[in-house]
Amino acid sequence: MGSFSGEILKVATFGESHGPAVGVVVEGVPAGIALERQAIQAELDRRRPGTTPLASARQEADQVEILSGVAEGRTLGSPIALLVRNTDARSKDYSALADKFRPGHADYTFWRKYGLPPQPGGGRSSGRETVGRVAAGAVARALLEPLGVEIAAYTIQVGPVKAEAIDPAFAREHPLRAADPDKAQAMVDQVMAARSAGDSVGGVLELVITGAPAGLGDPVFGKLDARLGGAMFSIGAVKGVEIGDGFAVAARRGSANNDQMDADGFLSNHAGGVLGGISNGMPLVLRLAIKPTPSISQTQRTQNLAGEAVQINITGRHDPCLCGRIAPVAEAMAALVLADAWLMQKAQARSEA
Repeated sequence: MGSFSGEILKVATFGESHGPAVGVVVEGVPAGIALERQAIQAELDRRRPGTTPLASARQEADQVEILSGVAEGRTLGSPIALLVRNTDARSKDYSALADKFRPGHADYTFWRKYGLPPQPGGGRSSGRETVGRVAAGAVARALLEPLGVEIAAYTIQVGPVKAEAIDPAFAREHPLRAADPDKAQAMVDQVMAARSAGDSVGGVLELVITGAPAGLGDPVFGKLDARLGGAMFSIGAVKGVEIGDGFAVAARRGSANNDQMDADGFLSNHAGGVLGGISNGMPLVLRLAIKPTPSISQTQRTQNLAGEAVQINITGRHDPCLCGRIAPVAEAMAALVLADAWLMQKAQARSEA
C-alpha cells in the first residue's frame, strides 16, 4: 500500500485508524545521534486531536513508545521503531456507513483497487496514519539540528481570509497555526461558522525551511523540489503545492523572475531555494492547498457497494479545518526529505573521495 519512502533514511508507517496502534519504523539513522523521547512527544502533541474546538474531538493521548534503535538518549544505528497506541477509536460511529462510499474520501478508490469495503475511520487512508510520519519527522529533525536547519509551517489562508503578515512564533502557539495575529480571529470565525453549518473549510499552509545548505538534491529525476512536492502530495488533504513564487511566475518575464546575484549572494528568492533541482542555500519556500475536510454532517448523495444511489449522513468526530493539524505533518515530511538528501550527499561525497 505504498507505505515506504526514502533512499538512505527509509521510513515505513503502519497501523489503521481504528486498529490497536499506529507507528513507524525508521532505518538508516547513523549511530550516536542525540534523540530523546520528549523531542518526539513534543511533535506528536502538536498534531494531537481533542485539544481545541478547531480540531477533532477524538481524545488520544498519542504517547510514543520507543521500541528499538535508541538507548540512553542516543541512536544505535539499528532500525528505530516507534509505536503509538489508539485508545479512543469509536468504530460504532461508522457502522451505518459500512456499505456506503463517503464523498471526498478514499472509500471508493480503495474498493476498486483492493476490493475492500469502507473501513472504520478510513483505515490506512485516515489522517491518523500521519502519527507515524510526525514521529519519524522528529527523528529527522535530530539529524538536521546540527546543520542549523529550521522548519516552520503556518496557515496563511482559511476560506477567503488571507494573512497579510507572517509571525511564525505566534503561529506555532495558535491552535489553527494562523500566521497573522490580526487575521487569526477571522480565520477562527471561518472554521467555527463551517462547523456550525455541519460543514468544513479549506485553507493554505506556507512551509519555510531555513538553514538548508546548498547542494542538496540531484538533477533530473532526483530533484529536491520534486521530492519535496511528492512528500507534500503524499499527505491526504493536500491538493496543490507551489514552490517559490509558484503559479505567479506564469505572468512574468524572465527579467523579473530571475534571482540575480551580487558578491554577497542572491538578491531575491523567486525560485524558492531550488535551482536545477538542487538547493541554493536560500530559504526553501512551499505553499500547500488544503482541501476542506470531507467528513461533514450534512446529508450527501453517494453510492453503495451494490452500485445503488443512496444518501449518506456521516457521524463521528472530525476536524472542521485541517490546516492546524497538517502543519506539523508537513514539517515532518520536509524534515524527512531533507535529512535523506543530506545523507545521500554525504554518501556521494564519500564515494568520490
